[in-house]
Amino acid sequence: MAEERRGSWFGFGFCGFGQALGSGRGRQVHSPEPLETPGPGADVCRVSASWSYTAIVTRGGQVQLSGAAGGAAGGCRDAWASEALLVVLRAGPAVGSRPELQAWAPGSALRGEPLWTHTLVSEAEREDAAGGEPQARALPLLPGARAYVSPRPPFYRPLAPELRARRLELGGEHALLLDEAGQVFSWGQGRHGQLGHGTLEAAPEPRLLEALQGLPMAEVAAGGWHSVCVSETGDIYVWGWNESGQLALPTRSLAEDGKTISREAGWPSEGDSDVRTVGSEDGAPAPFIAIQPFPALLDLPWGAEAAQASCGSRHTAVVTRTGELYTWGWGKYGQLGHQDTTSLDRPRRVEYFVDKRLRVRAVSCGLWNTYVYAVEKEENGQPQPRA
Repeated sequence: MAEERRGSWFGFGFCGFGQALGSGRGRQVHSPEPLETPGPGADVCRVSASWSYTAIVTRGGQVQLSGAAGGAAGGCRDAWASEALLVVLRAGPAVGSRPELQAWAPGSALRGEPLWTHTLVSEAEREDAAGGEPQARALPLLPGARAYVSPRPPFYRPLAPELRARRLELGGEHALLLDEAGQVFSWGQGRHGQLGHGTLEAAPEPRLLEALQGLPMAEVAAGGWHSVCVSETGDIYVWGWNESGQLALPTRSLAEDGKTISREAGWPSEGDSDVRTVGSEDGAPAPFIAIQPFPALLDLPWGAEAAQASCGSRHTAVVTRTGELYTWGWGKYGQLGHQDTTSLDRPRRVEYFVDKRLRVRAVSCGLWNTYVYAVEKEENGQPQPRA
């Protein structure tokens, strides 16, 4: 039997601090480029991007930083990057000892002593739903799903046992939690509607999204001030701030620039670069949506079904079940991957992966950039077996 090929990581968007985004030439990359790995043959399994630096984790347990923060360390299981803290999950200091959570100042280069450490009580292993393939990181949710780590004090935050979390995402000012039953909870600041409860009020404790009850979710993603989730049937729900079109809803800022697309005109072909103004059939302006305070169903072109979502500060990326990547929202630094810096308030397929006959398996957005994991397709158009 032929050896199964592993995939590759790609990056695009902002790299003004020298982040490992493909070639890294200049301050931005407008189209996907192969990621510069920590060393020859390095097998990257996790990418966590903050604004000014990126943390790359390999299957061999090495974490490598690039950008405004540098340095490397071994014995790592996971890493989570934020501007305030770099959080690393490391194996215990001795064989059989419990894993240790460490928080470092990003500028420390992982040298000296961490700011704080926490020995985990449980060594519970999380289920790898992708069969060992790279997927979204587990942090900030900790193994055992009884607590999560925050970039602001208190850094270690227990979760109520009844929540039974299986995924947790932190946005700019809010948190999303997906439980084992597929229910979504949110808490934090709500002034941009990012909590999804139909108001702009804050919620100090996790609160169930009643609008999604009865619709089991498989994925959640938190952006700067917007939220996205993917249902078990492949539907996408969006809510929160839409200032840059990150919810794929008509936005005034793009219409005033003459860059927004008419919803009533239907979906353009993938090669259609025409720009149209939002309007209804009778010529009246279509309504603009600045804030969507409760979940709204979003359709991808041609009825594509979603498998995973990730959010940047003001952009959104979704992987479909057929391995295509769609992006939309703020594109000033090329983070949408469409070879330009245009912002979009509609989903658009990233043609690079189609042209290169690559099937996208995972996406991880930084605030102003995007990282993608993709595998080659076989000659018959089918993807390579899972690694």
